[in-house]
Amino acid sequence: MYTQPIPFEPELTVKPEVVAFFDEPTNTISYIVKDPNSDACAVIDSVMDFDYASGNIAYDGADRIILHIQEHGWVLQWLIETHVHADHLSAAPYIQSKLGGKLGIGDQICVVQDTFGKIFNEGTEFQRDGSQFDRLFKDGDSYRIGTLTAHTLLTPGHTPADMVHVIGNAAFVGDTLFMPDGGSARADFPGGDARTLYQSIQRLLTLPGEMRLFMCHDYGPNGRDIRWESTVAEQRHHNIHVGHGTSEDDFVKMRENRDKTLSMPNLIIPSLQVNMRAGQLPPAGDDGKTYLKVPINGLNTSKE
Repeated sequence: MYTQPIPFEPELTVKPEVVAFFDEPTNTISYIVKDPNSDACAVIDSVMDFDYASGNIAYDGADRIILHIQEHGWVLQWLIETHVHADHLSAAPYIQSKLGGKLGIGDQICVVQDTFGKIFNEGTEFQRDGSQFDRLFKDGDSYRIGTLTAHTLLTPGHTPADMVHVIGNAAFVGDTLFMPDGGSARADFPGGDARTLYQSIQRLLTLPGEMRLFMCHDYGPNGRDIRWESTVAEQRHHNIHVGHGTSEDDFVKMRENRDKTLSMPNLIIPSLQVNMRAGQLPPAGDDGKTYLKVPINGLNTSKE
């Protein structure tokens, strides 16, 4: 099996402060990552509150993050999206409007924008070049959060644009992995691929065993309390989908069979339209109101 090497040297002696915020309606964990040697910080995978039935949006969760940063006198330098989420809407532009900072995502966002630009019939006015974001990261890129150096690791499979951000001894894995008893994320969305996901997970698990891993989602399997932090070593040995040396073919068979049984996320239609625009709502119509599209049978993921 081919696994691309890690293109940087992990800095395990550097220990950023990590503050987690759990969004119960979407089972999403957002993070503030703070440089221990300065007031600089980043926000990873923020959540906009969206009531699908009414179409109402709110920013209660984002306001909690903003308040925490303000109360501590921190300076927001980056807002990071690990990928184009299909289960929640990003609040990054709202937080950016209050605190500043640059908004970044993996450069494969262009592939995602092209795919879903067609599905939602967005037309030529929708730019598919990632220009809605301030920075497009390539595999192995780096950026600074105060004195911290953050590194990017391309981990496609769930989507083409998934990216893990390694910051000191902490790695923010997006949907590449769940907690060990949760396994892995689905790979059946347009542009996803179970075999690619397996290879990305194997790449991630070549990081040092003591590396802390922070999940983007947790669903409390078997009724346990919500958790979001594990380690590379724990995942290698105990992950129910890839631990104990699970082969690539066995993983692909399991993942594809399992994905066929899964319903679409409740917020996939609004999430994709907003998140591929870097968290911005679609342009208003002639009446000044904003609308979302529902593509009939447009998100059919059946491979048969």
